[in-house]
Amino acid sequence: MKRAMAAFTVAAFLTLLVDVGGGHREGIALLPGLVFTVAATLGFGAVERRTETLLRYAYVAGLVIAGFWVFHASAASVGSTLMLVVLVIQATLLLPPAAVAITVVLLPFFHAGMALSDGLREGLGLLAVGAFAAVVTTLLMREQQARAALAQAQLQVERLAAFEERNRVARDIHDGLGHALTVVQMQIKAARAAPDRAEEMLAKAQEQTENALREVRRSVGALREERPPVPLVESLRELAATAPAPTSVEVRGAERPLPPEAGESLFRAAQEGLTNVGKHAQARSATILVDYSHSSRVRLEVRDDGVGATGDTGGGFGLIGLRERAAQLGGSLTLDTAPGAGATLRMEVPG
Repeated sequence: MKRAMAAFTVAAFLTLLVDVGGGHREGIALLPGLVFTVAATLGFGAVERRTETLLRYAYVAGLVIAGFWVFHASAASVGSTLMLVVLVIQATLLLPPAAVAITVVLLPFFHAGMALSDGLREGLGLLAVGAFAAVVTTLLMREQQARAALAQAQLQVERLAAFEERNRVARDIHDGLGHALTVVQMQIKAARAAPDRAEEMLAKAQEQTENALREVRRSVGALREERPPVPLVESLRELAATAPAPTSVEVRGAERPLPPEAGESLFRAAQEGLTNVGKHAQARSATILVDYSHSSRVRLEVRDDGVGATGDTGGGFGLIGLRERAAQLGGSLTLDTAPGAGATLRMEVPG
């Protein structure tokens, strides 16, 4: 916009130069025209970078004086009228609306000294030109501000999307690979504690390691959107087969296809529940319940008959991640536990 305004100012001066060269105006008009052109092209950038209000008012007042000078010296030439348009544009860019309105209202008085009818006609025309320039400049300013605000908003959205993606990947690593490695660790500990069963335990650890590799491929496939959907109940039965405690899968209602996000969240809830069973519950058995009875929601529960827990049970990263998953889907997550009464992890989501 600055370059366009500078080019417009130079074009106004060249128009004045043509008028003088053609003998239509006195050569003395070139001096104030040159003063206005230099001030408007070189001075504007320096003033715009400054925030002092008094400096801006002084600069615009100087342009008003120079514009009045060139306007009268050239007998209201076309070039001088174009310079007044530049004056209004720069005033709009530098001053508040009230000061711009005063500047525009002053323009008709540049015709003072003319016959009343001519002065009125020319003054009203100049007033209309000045008002039009002020309005157009204001609209362009607002458009630029709107674009800048939109660009900032888009940047914030991109940052938020990147943050959400990092959280999602962190949840997948914790819920998937973390579960598998927990089971492997338990099998290795059991093998060291019971050397006579080491072969059996290591075989299970190897099997779980292979499951972990499949889980990594599962997560990578999800990132690439290449993983074909697997029915939830089938996935849960595979998960139960590798659980640290004997685990059964119960289904209520008729199984139905779920949105990918809902199925993934329920599966991750089951993984987290079984991971906690292995780490903390000291349970003899566990149960995964999937309830399709409600027509628009699906509930998953992981219950165990372990020792239960006391105090705060909501601080682990796994539960935090599950709550985030549930909240994003408009669902809920709860953990019911008490000493000696086992625990029940429950997630309910639309689906």
